[in-house]
Amino acid sequence: MKNLIGNSPRHPGLWTNPLDQASIDQKCGSITTVSTHTQGRVELKNVSNRLATLSHQGQWIVLISPPNIGYKQMLAEAGVRMDRVLLVHAKDEIETLWAMEKALISGTSSAVICWTQVLDSRDNRRLRLVEKSARALGIVIEDANSHLHAKAHSQTDAHFSQACLFDSLH
Repeated sequence: MKNLIGNSPRHPGLWTNPLDQASIDQKCGSITTVSTHTQGRVELKNVSNRLATLSHQGQWIVLISPPNIGYKQMLAEAGVRMDRVLLVHAKDEIETLWAMEKALISGTSSAVICWTQVLDSRDNRRLRLVEKSARALGIVIEDANSHLHAKAHSQTDAHFSQACLFDSLH
């Protein structure tokens, strides 16, 4: 056995082929966070061509808590294989980020897109830690439902500004 190894380096990290290292770097993803005012329509449109390419590699394109923005038609028009799209509906923000973390590190996804509220510093830190071991492209679309919150606040303000019938008489 010693004769077969000869004078070659014994550390396995030195045996990697540069082409293999490039393919590993390509698989490892990064997480991009974008803020939106269109519920993510524009952002999804911008990455749809890349998603189409990734969907033909046989791994999942994971959409987590997408709003009803016509994403199915948008992705189909871009050429995304719809049988490779995995839709996840989370019950809250904590579950949304947990699902994103798991999808990014699982190795079965090529892209993970998540719609959520504005992330605080703790959640941003969690995503940066996950990014080190991510095996997929990650996109967080923040403030996707801000129009709903603005509408709800304006309705409650209008409700409280009305004269109350039960005012106390002094």
